[in-house]
Amino acid sequence: MLLVLSEEHKEHLGFLSEVDSAVVGEFGRIAVEFLKKGSNPKIFEGAARKLNVPAESVQHGVEGLMYLLTESAKLMVSEGDFQDSVLVLGFSEELNQLLLQLYLENRKEIRQILGKIAPSLPHYHNLEWRLDVQLSSRALRHQLKPSVTLKLVLEDGPGLRARVLQTDPSTLQNLIRELERALAELKTSHCRRVLRNIK
Repeated sequence: MLLVLSEEHKEHLGFLSEVDSAVVGEFGRIAVEFLKKGSNPKIFEGAARKLNVPAESVQHGVEGLMYLLTESAKLMVSEGDFQDSVLVLGFSEELNQLLLQLYLENRKEIRQILGKIAPSLPHYHNLEWRLDVQLSSRALRHQLKPSVTLKLVLEDGPGLRARVLQTDPSTLQNLIRELERALAELKTSHCRRVLRNIK
């Protein structure tokens, strides 16, 4: 899967062709550090003074490199696809190889970092249900009014959280149909391809 880079992103990465390969390697290390600990403007200013360029150019270069590495790691871009994606930037062969080496060395670590900062969502733990039917009331003697009560227990971090829902059978059947349709959609080849690239 090839990466599609915007013009702004290409412009930010263009700064990398103006500096030495050792500086690009250092920018790669800084980009991975920023993923772990967050951005630090002092590092941009120090690097800008050493290179005699504006701090904003250094910041854009590092952020562009960080975006390139994170998107490639997130999509699990293969070695060949990464080289093809970087080829459109018009870099020298040496710089392309350096970027590929940076990606291959840091891919696993970047994926671990992205996994840690991804939000954890509540997930299913248990479901209890009860069917209630009101057969009559004081006002209506022959009345049939069914309702389904569901107690959904979710794991949310370290603890459990319960939600009580009540609905009529026709709405529940409609909900079941929609969920079955969503499960069938997950089995399509397109969804499998997307899920494989997300992992």
